[in-house]
Amino acid sequence: MTILAETPTAAPSATEGAVLYAEVQQFYARQMQLLDLNRPQEWAATFTEDASFDVPTLPEPVRGRAGLVAATTRSHAQLEESGQRHRHFMGMLDVRPREDGTVHVRSYAIVYASTIGQDSRVHRVCVCEDVLVRGAGGLLVATRRVTRDDLA
Repeated sequence: MTILAETPTAAPSATEGAVLYAEVQQFYARQMQLLDLNRPQEWAATFTEDASFDVPTLPEPVRGRAGLVAATTRSHAQLEESGQRHRHFMGMLDVRPREDGTVHVRSYAIVYASTIGQDSRVHRVCVCEDVLVRGAGGLLVATRRVTRDDLA
């Protein structure tokens, strides 16, 4: 799915656009902190109940919050066993509201890896394409597709 090729709604006013951009940026800051702090239940709650998470490190997309919790719990256990920490940074957000109320976001995601007692390094550089929806508590990810720059 190439989000940039889709037709956006009429452009929001400068103020509306800035408010939405700040909301999306804060959403990602909170979401990535939850992931990196190994809080899988809270992180999964930032997705819809039936969310789809498609990442090339897994053989098929993860579906639903229970699947997200299981996948991140496994991943954190593997990192802990290897003495590593990961920190996710999402930037270069291209935020595009749609007529149906969804918000399509394309961003660059950089994953930094730190092995305890050694220097940190860039682990992966990715493109993240999300469809966000509004839930009772704010924005939620309905679909996430991650592609890696190092893979064809």
